[in-house]
Amino acid sequence: MLTVATTPFFSRQERFARVESTNDIVRGWLAGGTPEVCLAVADEQSAGRGRIGRSWISPAGSGLLCSLGFRPGWLPADRTWQLAGIVALAMADAAEEAGGLRDRAIRLKWPNDLVIEDGGAADPRAGTLRKVAGVLGETDGLGTADPRVVVGIGINAGWAAADFPAELAPGMTSLHEASGGRPIDLAWLLDGFTARVEPRFAALRSGRFDIGDWVDRQVTTGRDVRLEAADGSVAATRALGVDARSGALVVADSAAPGGERLVLSGEVIHVRLAPTEASADGSAPAGV
Repeated sequence: MLTVATTPFFSRQERFARVESTNDIVRGWLAGGTPEVCLAVADEQSAGRGRIGRSWISPAGSGLLCSLGFRPGWLPADRTWQLAGIVALAMADAAEEAGGLRDRAIRLKWPNDLVIEDGGAADPRAGTLRKVAGVLGETDGLGTADPRVVVGIGINAGWAAADFPAELAPGMTSLHEASGGRPIDLAWLLDGFTARVEPRFAALRSGRFDIGDWVDRQVTTGRDVRLEAADGSVAATRALGVDARSGALVVADSAAPGGERLVLSGEVIHVRLAPTEASADGSAPAGV
């Protein structure tokens, strides 16, 4: 274990060579009384996980894997999704800088993916979404006097396409690949991320969430999607946007009042862009 000096923002901050899961590390800290905001970073995870039981695969040193812990007694329970939002937005900004990418090159694919869209009009792959990072939020005690939230994020940084697992390669990318082979400095990426999380967290504590950035980065808006539920049912619809209060996906529904309804993240397993997003979503890991 490598211990990193505590900063005024982080109550506890540690970096590990290898752990089972950074989310589990931070959850244990919070359960033991560690105040917010705490941060665990790992070079490798042996049991990283994502939504709905998926695993997170990332060779040692190929990505940035970290989890942040919060005690959001100051935030209404129905707004805790915004903690994952500020983490995702901070990482998107930091990753664009570390990879030398254009502004908004990294988009958000509801509910928990950071993606990059291939090429321009001259690129035969244009329009294909490739996952570069995933977010996993976990909660304990919401609605009690001791709410605790862990938000983990894993981003593929210096991973070369030649080394991508064959079963995941069609739907994934890394900052190294998206930048045309640029070396990615993980320390710089981490510094850029933490520097951006702090002001976003301070703003959220003051009642301000950057809803404009969160909405603008959503890649599903205005596109046809397939919503896949846990029971195997599939519903085709059009994504109209995202709800600023609940964080839900807003979809068209002629049977609903106003012709639209809200879909919460717990209601679906996959949100796939129609008609050909199979190569850009289901095969890539999601979470830490």
